[in-house]
Parts: sequence; structure tokens; C-alpha cells
Amino acid sequence: MSGLTTHILDQAAGKPAAGVAVRVSRREGEALSPVAELRTDADGRARLIDGEALAVGGYRLEFSIGDHFKASGLPVTDPPFLDVVVIDFAVSNTAQHWHVPLLVSPYGYSTYRGS
Repeated sequence: MSGLTTHILDQAAGKPAAGVAVRVSRREGEALSPVAELRTDADGRARLIDGEALAVGGYRLEFSIGDHFKASGLPVTDPPFLDVVVIDFAVSNTAQHWHVPLLVSPYGYSTYRGS
């Protein structure tokens, strides 16, 4: 199964980050073209682009994580230290599945190419 997916894990709470707004855009030179905007499901997952719509090239994911932590009840700064987490990456083979997880807390995050 090809395509692009994500999974957000809230490290501060030790559980998936449900309901987080995620925007995906395609890079066209210096410009960004919006592809989709959706929210993660109860397990913190989102299918962003189906296989046939995925193209070789640059992409940007924008995770509205500040809103998630404001709603979580955790003590966070105002404005939040992390508001929107941006990840720029490239797809080189559309026959493969591309999974970009986000491990996040109010003050830091990490990502990697998942499977």
C-alpha cells in the first residue's frame, strides 16, 4: 500500500494525540500548493494522501500542536513554545509507503521515516 500517513504521539501524556489539525502541501519550486487539511483520529493517525495521488517531490506537513497542548490541560506557556510543527521532506518513490510520525511534547519533538 503506497501513500502518505502520519501518527502523532503525545510524549507528555504518553498516548496518541487525537484531533490534531494536520495540513499537507506540495512544494512546487519555492511555492507551496495545499493538498489536504484534516485531523488525526482517536489513535493519533491520519491518512494524508492516497497512493495514486502521491507524486515524487517535496512536501510539507504542518501540525497544529499548540492547540492540542492548550486543550490538554497541561501547563504550557502563552504563547506556546511549539505552536505549529513544520516538517519538510521529499518523496522519491511513489510505489513505496511514506509514513512520517511525530513524537511531541510541549517543548520538543522528533520525527523519522516510519514504515
